[in-house]
Amino acid sequence: MFILPKLPYDYAGLEPTLSADTLHTHHDKHHQTYVAKTNELAKASGLNGKPLEDVVREAQRKGDTKLFHNAAQAWNHAFFWQCMTPTTGAPSGDLKAAIEKAFGTLDSFKDAFVDEGSTHFGSGWVWLVTGSDGLQVISTHDADDTLIKDGLFPLLVCDLWEHAYYLDYKSDRKGFLQAWLDKVANFAFAAQQLAASEGKGDGFRYPAPKSGGDIAETRDIAEDGPRA
Repeated sequence: MFILPKLPYDYAGLEPTLSADTLHTHHDKHHQTYVAKTNELAKASGLNGKPLEDVVREAQRKGDTKLFHNAAQAWNHAFFWQCMTPTTGAPSGDLKAAIEKAFGTLDSFKDAFVDEGSTHFGSGWVWLVTGSDGLQVISTHDADDTLIKDGLFPLLVCDLWEHAYYLDYKSDRKGFLQAWLDKVANFAFAAQQLAASEGKGDGFRYPAPKSGGDIAETRDIAEDGPRA
């Protein structure tokens, strides 16, 4: 079964940009739900023990919407935790060069990222990706998509669902995105992802499933949980 990955920092490690309350709610409740449901649905679909990336692809191929949504959200959230750090720094090296080639300046990239995310209708995700056309900023809607697919390689993502920021920013999604980029965005991780997209090292993968265990062990919340 899949586990809920631990955060790569303390719950209070991203304060004041994101509070410990937000991370406890987001990680321990919302992400936990997606992992638990993925375990339940993957087992029922005969995909138990497969890597999460394979589960997402197979669910999409089969048109298993419920499994796809939960598995994709489990993956997206695990990737999102890696995209933040208490010790952010400006992009450098190949990532800096790629950003400047695609957007002109770092500030122009940030403006594009914030604009894409703040004007995205409803919930979803805003991504920095690379592909045949170089770096791009895109958004995906609700749980309807993920970057586990051919053609685009994810470097960085920020969660646009209200539970990601409402406790700290209320309805100010733009203010959240601006603070996120300036204070906690993990450009070192994005640089590693860029290198992996060019065959230099391994890109992010969800932790491999564990054998045995009980699905209930991954569910530590009320049965109704957050909405998918």
